[in-house]
Amino acid sequence: MKIETLAVHAGHSIDPATGAVSSPIYLSTTFERDAEGTYSRGFMYTRNNNPNRQALEQGISTLEGGSAAAAFASGTGASMSIFQALAPGDHVLAHVDAYYGTSRLLREIFHRWGLDISFVDMSDLRAVEKAVRPKTKLAWMETPSNPLLKIVDLSAVAQIAHAVDATCVCDNTWAPTLQRPFDLGADLILHSTTKYFGGHCDVLGGIVVTNVENDF
Repeated sequence: MKIETLAVHAGHSIDPATGAVSSPIYLSTTFERDAEGTYSRGFMYTRNNNPNRQALEQGISTLEGGSAAAAFASGTGASMSIFQALAPGDHVLAHVDAYYGTSRLLREIFHRWGLDISFVDMSDLRAVEKAVRPKTKLAWMETPSNPLLKIVDLSAVAQIAHAVDATCVCDNTWAPTLQRPFDLGADLILHSTTKYFGGHCDVLGGIVVTNVENDF
């Protein structure tokens, strides 16, 4: 399918109860348990899963060419979940022009968490090569960057990071659907869906997309 067709259909399904072509809003926090004690419909508690959130996750995952996604209450919440998957002593290589909220998380919270963090201009591949270490576990790319719109060679940085078995994350907030990070070597894609996916300054959200099974 072309991207325009995917954008219309990704994550959408016909409501089996009414035939509605737009998903109804599901406000229930809990879902029916079968007589056998199971949840055959796949939904147990909204904290774990919800039809609306599932549709959002499937839709954005499809648009990005991923296999699964997890939605969050904000882009910063999505970022935090990735950093929390690391262990004290792990080295993080982050773009010097990363979104302010991301760099602040790293400097003020995860530095005290015990992560070893290096900020580097990822538009300079020589600087990336010098900064990467055997203990590098995560390379955080952002392109175009916010706010300076710096461009990172995703494929080249991914190759450098993968040489030490680091996971590559691309914050794709500024170029959703048109830039294809998975095709260029990224392992995870992050969005602040507040920005282009929301588009009208009235929705707060974030999402992480993966295309392979991994520890994250």
